[in-house]
Amino acid sequence: MQGVNVKSEIGNLKKVILHRPGDELLNLTPNTLEELLFDDIPFLPVAQEEHDAFAKILRDEGVEVVYLEDLMAEVLDAKPELRRQFLDQWIYEAGIRTDMYHDIITDYIESNYPNTKDMVMKTMAGINLQELPQKDTHLLVDMVSDRCKLVCAPMPNLYFTRDPFAMIGNGVSINRMYSQTRNRETIYGDYIFKNHPDFVGTPEYYSRNDTFHIEGGDILNINEHVLAIGISQRTEPDAIDHIAHNIFNDETSPIDTILAFNIPVSRAFMHLDTVFTQIDRDKFTIHPGIMGPLTVFEITPDGNGGTKIRERNEDLESVLSEYVGEKVTLIPCGGGDRIAAEREQWNDGSNTLCVRPGTVVVYQRNNVTNDVLYKNGINCLVMPSAELSRGRGGPRCMSMPAWREAL
Repeated sequence: MQGVNVKSEIGNLKKVILHRPGDELLNLTPNTLEELLFDDIPFLPVAQEEHDAFAKILRDEGVEVVYLEDLMAEVLDAKPELRRQFLDQWIYEAGIRTDMYHDIITDYIESNYPNTKDMVMKTMAGINLQELPQKDTHLLVDMVSDRCKLVCAPMPNLYFTRDPFAMIGNGVSINRMYSQTRNRETIYGDYIFKNHPDFVGTPEYYSRNDTFHIEGGDILNINEHVLAIGISQRTEPDAIDHIAHNIFNDETSPIDTILAFNIPVSRAFMHLDTVFTQIDRDKFTIHPGIMGPLTVFEITPDGNGGTKIRERNEDLESVLSEYVGEKVTLIPCGGGDRIAAEREQWNDGSNTLCVRPGTVVVYQRNNVTNDVLYKNGINCLVMPSAELSRGRGGPRCMSMPAWREAL
């Protein structure tokens, strides 16, 4: 499967990109949780077991599972001249600005991680001061710094592969993330889509170097003609304007409508996929707090290389029914029970990954929502989730489909 092909949220899933949690989770501490966008510290061995179970469920359903870390290592093995370029860029983006520390970190990684994949995993895990050789730098900062201080911060959110980049039809958005912590994650996607033989040549609708924030959790492919994007805490309207211009001016893209959903700015509605997720041709799971009217902006080409925008204030059911092409059923997280909904929405009860129409991967712990899905004829593939859920993301957040069959 050369390139990418994602023109719906529910077509038969054939290829997906994951990241197996690694030592980056071991560099989480209570003092760095807020900075690194975590609420708690997952227990790594169990988180890895749960993630392996997730990957097995997908493979058993006929999905090719590829790992971000493997794709990046394959790029650097195939083009060894990129290794030093990547390392220099990674060090700079980690905030290292002095030649002395650039050289210390480069020597440390080259000496201790000659294997390419090990080196890639180390860049994801981060480096703390006590790992580096103690040298008398004669710098005040080194004399007063705690030896446990992080020199290069970890990327613990990387197992949520949905956000750093997003497939849009046969193209990709390499995103500029909302937080500095996560924006560093997009370096891997940038190298992969520019250099990996499976992905090189994919049209790029947004660049990590563009000005405005956008994240993959806010991007949903309704069908080959309609794209939904959330205006959220983490995706700015300016980014949607820019991406719309690039998509509409790509003659190979069949997308002719972009729906920009203006969703509340709060952690509960972090991304559009925490508000609603398609699970069947005519069924969506939704956050119960979004049942009333909401503002949607319909963006279409104006025929002159620009766009025209129509504001709509309607309920979610009406909007989705129109663009899906049939009346849809909205299934609230928690089945309408407010306490169950708040508890299970906290653990991403409506953030499911559709493997094919009517078959979705769900977290085991969201049993109330799962029972409601069963009663609505949905086949739930249940995965363990006690530790992975501490990162506040569900099966959709943890996956980036690269290929879906046409509906």
